[in-house]
Amino acid sequence: MTIRLALLAALLVLAGCGTTSSLGGKPGSTVDTPTVTGGKASMVDGLVTGDAGKGLSAGDRRKALEAEYKALEYTGSGQTVTWTGDRDGRSGSVVPAQPYRVGSQDCRQYSHTIVIDGATRTARGTACRNADGSWATLS
Repeated sequence: MTIRLALLAALLVLAGCGTTSSLGGKPGSTVDTPTVTGGKASMVDGLVTGDAGKGLSAGDRRKALEAEYKALEYTGSGQTVTWTGDRDGRSGSVVPAQPYRVGSQDCRQYSHTIVIDGATRTARGTACRNADGSWATLS
């Protein structure tokens, strides 16, 4: 937790220092289904694991995390990645912002809109890529 707070402070200080045009992800690579708990191509956690994801099944949460990963890793700024849940009335969309670099770490802000039975929730946060290639949400 202390590392995340320190990284968040560094992000706030250095947010305008530079951007990257690519995060290094290559469409068509062997990443089809990221894992939720870590590894080379994954979301360690995500916005959907917080309050915004309450009411989602484990399968829906996994689809939502996969959409977050795809948006952060492969999708251009302002483009939308959508997902549909296992049950009717469960869906969402993830929109990443322009990538930027803090030291040697790639980061992106993003928003995740989740629809559960007609009720819409939107969460916003920042994720940075860890040394092992996974993404971790800071806020």
